[in-house]
Amino acid sequence: MSTVGKRSLSSPRELTRVGDRTSFLYLERCTVHRDDNALTATDADGVTHIPSATIGTLLLGPGTRVTHQAMALLGESGAAVIWVGEQGVRFYSGGRALTRSSSLLEAQATAWANRRTRVEVAREMYRMRFPGEDTTGCSRDDLLRMEGRRVKECYRREAERTGVRWVRRDYHHGDFAAGDAPNQGVTAAAQCMYGVAHAVVAALGCSPGLGFVHSGHERSFVLDIADLYKTEIGIPAAFDAAAAGDEDVPTRTRRALRDRINKAGLLERCADDIKRLLRYEDSAPDGKPSDGDGLDADRVGLQTDRGQLLVSGRNYGDEPVW
Repeated sequence: MSTVGKRSLSSPRELTRVGDRTSFLYLERCTVHRDDNALTATDADGVTHIPSATIGTLLLGPGTRVTHQAMALLGESGAAVIWVGEQGVRFYSGGRALTRSSSLLEAQATAWANRRTRVEVAREMYRMRFPGEDTTGCSRDDLLRMEGRRVKECYRREAERTGVRWVRRDYHHGDFAAGDAPNQGVTAAAQCMYGVAHAVVAALGCSPGLGFVHSGHERSFVLDIADLYKTEIGIPAAFDAAAAGDEDVPTRTRRALRDRINKAGLLERCADDIKRLLRYEDSAPDGKPSDGDGLDADRVGLQTDRGQLLVSGRNYGDEPVW
């Protein structure tokens, strides 16, 4: 088995694109270790080998233990790791971006720092979530009212489609079992969607905390992105799971959600949507990936007072730097 100290970091071009990965993998009651470039999950039934480079998000449920070398491999692979609490109510995350470039992060920070562009991105998010809605000139209060109305309509529509009794959204913080079957499904779906969104945000090198609709939380942008697909993917999967019975709703929700995510190609779509929202272009005029200027770029520059970027790795001394 190779040790961490003997291995070199993979370049962005050597890593599997986030859009080509499995959306998420859930493990519980096992020990996660490393065998060369694969993860191993050891439980009462034996050892399962998992190619680390194919994982977008690893969800670690109750009863899991993970070794240092397994975490190092996941970090090298750029996979997000989520420790999921009892019944999947809480999670914690870590991981490494699949890019060396800060260009997309800078585009995010630029859009976020300006009040006008910040609300423009929020309006575009609502247009993506609710096709047919005209958000031109809408205030944030208008957008919130729009969201409340459309999400309620989604709950009602899914209840009618599946025949599940729905009263209202009722989340009991710290007491997952207190919710009825559809509410448990909605909560479980939300946590999985947060994990998937966090994996893409981290893989692209964006800041999880710089949100455009949500604010003040370390994962504000993650919540923004996950909400883009709530009414299309998350809530329908939750109601499908609840329609199958009141027992084991979280597990059925994860399975239904995974199928929907894979069918929709959500990881690649999510990455494209983030770039679109931030008005980021990483391709040449002919539509082909840029050579050295996009997210694969691996170079460090020095910023001057005039906004120029100088080549790093040299001493400029007393000479002019422009």
